[in-house]
Amino acid sequence: MSEKLKFIVSDESEGMRIDSYLASLCPDLSRSYIKKLIDEDLVILNNSSVKPSLKVSEGDIAEIDVPELKIPDILPENIKIDVRYEDNDILIVYKPQNMVVHPAPGNYTGTLVNGLINYLDGKLSGINGVLRPGIVHRIDKDTSGLLVVCKNDIAHRFVAEQLKEHSVTRRYLAICCGNTDDEGTIDKPLARNKTDRKKMAIDPMGKNAVTHYKTLERFKGYSLIECRLETGRTHQIRVHMASAGHPILGDEVYGGYRKGFGTVGQTLHAWIIGLKRPSDGQYIEVRDEPPEYFRNILDKLRIQ
Repeated sequence: MSEKLKFIVSDESEGMRIDSYLASLCPDLSRSYIKKLIDEDLVILNNSSVKPSLKVSEGDIAEIDVPELKIPDILPENIKIDVRYEDNDILIVYKPQNMVVHPAPGNYTGTLVNGLINYLDGKLSGINGVLRPGIVHRIDKDTSGLLVVCKNDIAHRFVAEQLKEHSVTRRYLAICCGNTDDEGTIDKPLARNKTDRKKMAIDPMGKNAVTHYKTLERFKGYSLIECRLETGRTHQIRVHMASAGHPILGDEVYGGYRKGFGTVGQTLHAWIIGLKRPSDGQYIEVRDEPPEYFRNILDKLRIQ
């Protein structure tokens, strides 16, 4: 059975190619796969067939019909895995921006999981199913930074319990639009957007979500902040900061796209992660400075 998705183009997305626009809203679908759907007339704009290069306008209605796909075997791939910590139970790895964490329809290769299967010869926890072996938590495709990976089911349950209890330390760096307060807490529940299932939204009936932030540096019209997650909902930091009037620079989905920065997705980096390791309960903490593209934007802001 196919899945039908419908999107209304916002003013921030006006002028984007339709294949790029849909790829930004459907992180589980690759741009090449979306082009294939367009070629098969499974994508329409305002009830008409389109070409991949067609540019969208505010108020356009884009619809995509995603066919049901059979799950293939997830194959190992010789993808470099940047390991920041490893023991017999877990890995803490660095995921670069523009890498998908695990396979999904239209995107079964080139993911972190493909590389992990190769690196660990398939020795990963199986609790999250065949598409997400070893994955106990995720970060978005266009978010860079640190992830915990579990090698066995006992470790997976141990780490998952810490996540459930909110005892895992997770700190992010982000460049936001506008000048943020010195510090603050955003306590707003989140749920799937009722009209766009690929997006999240503030919803009184949603799941509890709490983000603490503090401002590290201010620039002309922008701020560098550190966020500490109390909960870990999908797109939590992105939606919370946007709701406060400070979307993350580069975030085309939640209003942070700005010309002139050369961003490809949001400037958001998971830079500190800390947890008790399964083997002995000892707390360990790993940090990873933001990648070059992120540092280059900070340098550009500092000289404005």
